[in-house]
This record gives sequence, C-alpha cells and structure tokens, in this order.
Amino acid sequence: MSMRLQVNLIITILLGALAALLIGLQIENTRRSVRDEIVGANVVAVQLLSRVEWASEQDDLEALTKFLRRVGRIRAHEVELYDGAGQLLYRSPPTLYKAGRDAPGWYARIVSPPLSPREINLPSGKILLHADPSRATLDGWDDLLPMLWFVLIGFLLSNALVYALMGRAMKPLHLVIGGLRSIEEGNWDSRLPQLSGQEGRLISQAFNRMAQSVQDSIQAQRQAQEATEALAQNRELTQLIQARIEEERGAIARELHDELGQQVTAIKSIGLAIAQRTAGRDTKSEESARLVAECADQIYDGVHRIISRLRPIALDQFGLQDALEDLLADHRLLHRDMQLRMAVDGNFDDLDNAHATAVYRIVQEAVTNSLRHAQARRIEIALTSKPDGLTIDIADDGQGNPSTFDTRGHYGLLGMQERVLALGGKLTITAKVPSGVRIWAWLPSAIKNQERGSP
Repeated sequence: MSMRLQVNLIITILLGALAALLIGLQIENTRRSVRDEIVGANVVAVQLLSRVEWASEQDDLEALTKFLRRVGRIRAHEVELYDGAGQLLYRSPPTLYKAGRDAPGWYARIVSPPLSPREINLPSGKILLHADPSRATLDGWDDLLPMLWFVLIGFLLSNALVYALMGRAMKPLHLVIGGLRSIEEGNWDSRLPQLSGQEGRLISQAFNRMAQSVQDSIQAQRQAQEATEALAQNRELTQLIQARIEEERGAIARELHDELGQQVTAIKSIGLAIAQRTAGRDTKSEESARLVAECADQIYDGVHRIISRLRPIALDQFGLQDALEDLLADHRLLHRDMQLRMAVDGNFDDLDNAHATAVYRIVQEAVTNSLRHAQARRIEIALTSKPDGLTIDIADDGQGNPSTFDTRGHYGLLGMQERVLALGGKLTITAKVPSGVRIWAWLPSAIKNQERGSP
C-alpha cells in the first residue's frame, strides 16, 4: 500500500469517527426528546385518569365513551376501553400527523424507550394506555436524514480533497523514487531538480550529493578494476619477459661455456705446451708461455662467474639445491671471513623451471645485496617445501634499512618482488633487531610431476 493511500486511509478513519460521533450525538438527542415526549404524555394521562375516576363512580361506561370521543387522541398514547366482558368499546383514532410514514425499524428500536402498556381498572371495565412514540421517532428521523446526507457528502468531498492534496504534497517523493530507479538502472548522472519547500530543497540536495558520491565511487571502482587488469597484464607480460630473458641468458651461458670455455682451455694447453718445450732453453719464451696459461686461467674464472650470473649450468643439469650450493661455495671462496649457511627442508628438485629460477634469483639477489651493500658478516638461508607451497627465509646481520628500500635505485629488490607476485606469491622485507634485514617469500607449489611428493 502506498503512503498516499495510507495517509488517506488514516484521515478517512478520523473523518468516519467524527461523523459517527455527530450521528451518535444526534441520536442521543432524539432519544432524550422521545423520552421527554412520553413523560409529557404521562402527565396528560394522569389528568385524564382523574376525570375517568369521577366518571367511573357513576358506573356509566357510555358516558365515559362519549367523554373519550370528545377528548380524541391523547398525545403520544393510544387509549382502549373495554367492558367487564373484555369487549372493546373504544379505541383512539389514528394520528393524522405524518400519516402513512414511519421511521425505519432499526432507528425506532434505538431511540424508542421500552414502555409497557398501563392498565386502569374500572368497576365495570378497564382502560389500556399504550405509549406511541412513533411520531416523535419519525420527527427525529426526519431531522437525522439531512444530517446523514450532509455527513456523507462532506465525507466524500473531504476524502477526495485530501487525496488530491496528498498527491500534490507527495509529488517530490515520486521524483525521488524516479531518480532512485534511474540510478538503479545505471544512469549515474541522474539528478533531481530543485524541489519546492524547505524539506523539498533539503531532499533534492541530499539526493544529488548521494548520486554524486555514488557516481564518484563507481568511477573509482572502474578505474581500480582497469588498473588491476592492467597490473595483471603487466605482470603476465613481465613473467613472459623474464622467462624469455632466462632463456636468452641460458643460451648465452651455454655458448660461453661450450665455445669460449673450450677456446680458453685450448689457449691454456698451448701455453703450457710451449712452456714445456722451451723450458731450460729459452727462459723468456717459457715465462711468456706460462703467463699466457695464467691469463687463460683468469679468463676461465671470469667466464665461469659470468656464466653463473647469466644462467647457472648446475640449475639445469643438477637441480635447484645443487645450483644454490654452487652459488654459495663461490661466495665463500671470495669472502672467507663471513658465515654463510643454508638449511633445506623438503624436495626442491621437482619444481618447474619458473619456480626454480625464481628461488635461485631471489637467493642470489639477497646474498649479493647483503655482501655488497649491507656489509653483512652472517647470512642464514632457510628453504622449506610443503604440499601447499614453499617458503624462502633469508636473514643477515648487516646495516641494511628496509625503510629506504622504496627509493629509486633498488631495482634488484623490485625485480625480486615482481618475480614473486607474478607467480602468485607474497614477499615481505623487515628489519631485524638489533641489526640486519629479513627477506621472507612464499610461492605456491608448482612441481613438474604432480605424482611425486616431498620425501
């Protein structure tokens, strides 16, 4: 039910109650008038009885009948005269006042007082007095009818007027409902006109502010969604680029290992052969040949370090754990005064190429940063593999400050984070107490053969 109908129904009930009150008061006044009429008629009947008592002493019913005929109809009463045998001698004539009309029975029962006939005993007969409030009741009904028509017409006109006024007063609400439906349909630029009245202005202003907020929120959500999609595409592209880079690094590393490594080995062999042939005969040639062999060794070591940074051969040939052990062994040779430990829990040999490369590069970058920038003296690495994923925990005691890692230039950390996010993982970098940095990463499990589990 609409609010308009609800308000109109309330007013209808109130008007109906008022009309019922007015009709009730009118009926109550009519009841009092009828009662007063009957009381007055009783007074007349008393006067008549005094005359009847005199006539009855003469024991002359004929004279009494003539007397009653001369009196005629007594007000609001009917008189009947019976002789000693119960035969009717006289009855009051019918009233001529509003003859042929009577009030409705239900109305007469409401306003007419309950009266019983009065019997007057005579020496040779009796008189019965019947109260007749029908004329007084009819007068009350005739007075009530115009009032009923007035109340009915007023009731209908008042309801129609209230309904029309409520429709006009609630017109702003219809505009608000239309605006809400428009917004529900996706028309975020819908606005209400300036409504009349103080409340109308407040409603329109509040609605327009709400609509603007909704529009701004929807636009922000769309922009956020577009940014999220663009970020997802960028990460996918980054993952593809990284995979392509790793492929190229692997190809270059293999070329260096196979081609340049063989050439350097050949140069060293030739240098050593020349040194052996010229030993004891040409000292300068022998020294030059041995110098060439030493340079070949230095070139081989440099190429080996370059290969390990490009793409460690051990990662493809022997697996992640051996590749990491080889990486840490190289660092231990270069930094003999530091502690570098790694603990492995679980099987990491079943990881696919993308996850194995990501773990290797994260450990490589973290160890390099700790040694090069933080002057760390102790580095601890913990790798854990579980069915739902793997974790990398790298902690040092260096001078690194995570609060400065967001500045420009820390591209290694940015690349580390992109690798983790591209694989659907998480990475956190926190400070240790009293000094040092902890790098923690989690990657979802991705193994090459799903039927093989962790040992």
